[in-house]
Amino acid sequence: MSLMDSHLYKDAISQLDLAANIMNLDPNVLERLRYPKRAVQVSVPIRLDDGTVKTFMGYRVQHNMTLGPGKGGIRFHPGVDLSETAALAMLMTFKCSLVQLPLGGAKGGICVDPMALSRQELQALTRRYVTEINPFIGPDKDIPAPDIGTDEQTMAWFMDTYSQIQGFAVPGIVTGKPIAIGGSLGRSESTGKGVAFCINFAYEEMGKEIGKSTTVAIHGFGKVGIPAAHDLFEQGAKIVAVSDVSGGIYNANGLNPRDVEKWVKENRYIKGYPHADAITNDELLALNVDVLIPAAIDGVVTKDNVHTIKAKVIAEGANGPLTREAIEYLSEKGVFIIPDILCNAGGVIVSYFEWVQGLQYFFWDLDQINKKLYEMLKFAFKEVMFVQKKHNVDMKKAAFITALKRLQTAMRLRGMFPG
Repeated sequence: MSLMDSHLYKDAISQLDLAANIMNLDPNVLERLRYPKRAVQVSVPIRLDDGTVKTFMGYRVQHNMTLGPGKGGIRFHPGVDLSETAALAMLMTFKCSLVQLPLGGAKGGICVDPMALSRQELQALTRRYVTEINPFIGPDKDIPAPDIGTDEQTMAWFMDTYSQIQGFAVPGIVTGKPIAIGGSLGRSESTGKGVAFCINFAYEEMGKEIGKSTTVAIHGFGKVGIPAAHDLFEQGAKIVAVSDVSGGIYNANGLNPRDVEKWVKENRYIKGYPHADAITNDELLALNVDVLIPAAIDGVVTKDNVHTIKAKVIAEGANGPLTREAIEYLSEKGVFIIPDILCNAGGVIVSYFEWVQGLQYFFWDLDQINKKLYEMLKFAFKEVMFVQKKHNVDMKKAAFITALKRLQTAMRLRGMFPG
């Protein structure tokens, strides 16, 4: 697959072009933003437990570094390819700009099913991948983080491998690592917590409050969906449906997310949870709920199924879960859509906090982190709402315009080398 072949890359370019046209973006700035600064493809051979050698394909893409070092997760998933990785790196550029972080956009990953590998094989895969992309990363160049299929243990292996190469400990090379080796309080739940914050901001904008009558469905009960469910449940919302790759569950009287999470930890998947009815992921998306949180993968709501969506508020917990056509259709119907580069920015915000703490060797308490996270997301939300009303556009375009204004200013000030 070439760089621009994936639907996610095409959709990101489409959103970029639309926003650029509305705001009269400098065409020279637009031209530079349409392509990544650097795209690296590496082979990652490892010896499996049975003694055979298997090679996996890995990627690291740095889209734009005008605002600072690259920032973006590492994804272990069978669907990872160069084009998807480039699209996600582009979205990270806009996300960091939107929430005013001094970071650029990057993304990486390996085309692999992590569930098919043993712990030792995953460690070998991670460490070999680090050695292959080592020339392009660093605490002042490009700082990876966890994503789909990776976790804090992956980041611990990542940090250790990079540190072994350097000859000394470098905690700032990754974020999302265990607290014992320089991780930050609040990082693991930050994306989901940010989603919950943004849903509250949307309700405030609509003159409403989240309470017992608020029904919520979560497509993707994982790293993002679980903490979002916990926060909304504690506010009194009724979590009526959740799902993962095995399917979904529904209970009109509400689910206790802690009970469901316990079931998943013991059984790996949601499937079989005894206190709810089994439903498909498509059925969950079509439920008549107040809030829908697509928090799994991209492209789950498209022109083919958008007519089935009944939610009043959609919070894009994942990257690109709604296509451009779906966003435009639902926005015209009056659905309040909180765009991904705003809604799921909590993760990169607290990753930034972790990076700063690692550089300073001085760590903050959880209240400080959550307070600052709330303030930064609130400010960004208000900015996007202002642009949305000014230009009379949907929230996705408003978020892109807000991010692009900041990028355009920075890119013009820095100029282009050679001039």
